[in-house]
Amino acid sequence: MSLEALNKRVQKDLSCLAFGGADWVRPVVHQEGHVYDAIIIGGGQCGVGVAFGLLKERISNILVIDENPNGYEGPWDTYARMLTLRTPKHLTSIDLGIPSLTFRAFWEAQYGEKAWDELDKIPRREWMNYLRWYRKVLRLPVLNEVTLTCIAPEGGVHRLQIEGKGAPASFLLARKIILATGIQGGGEWYVPDFIKEKLPSYLYAHTSQRIEMEKLRGKKIGILGGGASAFDNANHVLAEGAAEAHVFIRGNDLKRINPIRQMELSGMIERYHTLSDKDKYAAMAHFFKYSQPPTNDIFNRASAWPGFRLHTGSPWLDVREERTQAVVTTPHGAFAFDFLIIATGLVSNPSLRPELRLVEPYIARWQDRFSAPEKIKNPLIDAHPYLGPDFSFLSRNEKGRRILYGLFAFNYSALISCGLSASALSGLRFAIPKVVQGVADQLFLDDREQILKDYFSYREIEFTGNWTEKAIASAEL
Repeated sequence: MSLEALNKRVQKDLSCLAFGGADWVRPVVHQEGHVYDAIIIGGGQCGVGVAFGLLKERISNILVIDENPNGYEGPWDTYARMLTLRTPKHLTSIDLGIPSLTFRAFWEAQYGEKAWDELDKIPRREWMNYLRWYRKVLRLPVLNEVTLTCIAPEGGVHRLQIEGKGAPASFLLARKIILATGIQGGGEWYVPDFIKEKLPSYLYAHTSQRIEMEKLRGKKIGILGGGASAFDNANHVLAEGAAEAHVFIRGNDLKRINPIRQMELSGMIERYHTLSDKDKYAAMAHFFKYSQPPTNDIFNRASAWPGFRLHTGSPWLDVREERTQAVVTTPHGAFAFDFLIIATGLVSNPSLRPELRLVEPYIARWQDRFSAPEKIKNPLIDAHPYLGPDFSFLSRNEKGRRILYGLFAFNYSALISCGLSASALSGLRFAIPKVVQGVADQLFLDDREQILKDYFSYREIEFTGNWTEKAIASAEL
């Protein structure tokens, strides 16, 4: 099979499902312009998956906006530096149950079934190519190079202030907004304050930033963090020509357990929403104890380089600039580096998102709804938004309920409320239908008066048969 043949198969499958039927949502008229039924912020895997899900529900008055150029949405071809995805290749995601839309179908159409059998993990760049193909074959409505700067609720319609090269105007109007903004979209990437305060920005970068690798050739690099991204970056900079890469971890040994693997098989991902708040908090407090460990292949690749060093039991106690280098102090002494890479993850908190500044004060946090036992209490968990099972923002008060109505957080900040859903590839096939149903249900209830009025007044004749006198007489004989 070829990609051309696969494209035809996708269209046939969609035709068999009667995909693309007439919308049922009533249009809203606004004096300032067109009102979308839903606008999705983010054109990565979550955003395009939700867009397809809405189209399947016959909600086509939608738009996806993304701040990146076409084909560079998400991390995969920008700042991600792993060689392969960490998710097992057989787990499906944004295909939404349609075999021809799976990555496997995409791979086999190009390389054959044997190549799929021989494949260990999905190559990172091939995953991005799959997302590009998915968007194209489904003809999804995406506007690139458009940045959301602020959400302003205006009585049932939200005004989205936007900017960027691809922005068609200074604002857009939407009834529903889905924040499919990825791992950083619920807060911000985390760099310890003592690093930001004591070092100039040219001496360090977070793993989420683009790094000019050619400037690191022949250099000595220090990396803070013991999770998967630390080793991805160590392998990457050494492969790009760095002389040394030193990884520093706080503990005396590497994390070796990946709880995601257990969750994928135990029902924890798909059934997480049925847990009580007490169980959810305990489950995620346990999850937070484990950084996602590196895959065995990446650790082996990184550690095989002559310039690789691993420092255990070595938290960074201090940093300073000295002769154009960064000097890192640990319990085992001081080390000078030409550049530092910070692999310390992120912090989720709606107050950190500038686009939410008008609505953030009303957003309920976990600390507002649940008081955790001191033994497991975690301020990082407490700061997460407390969401409904459909990823909708919930409010701290009645006024906020009206303001937040129609806003959905389909990003990493949903982790505590909704589990590994929008925050992990292995959860997308379960999560996308939930947020789509939430959006569709709200739209239906918003229009319920007109929908019920039309239902009760419906008088279109369907049966047109006649029971004539001749037919009656024939029946009597």
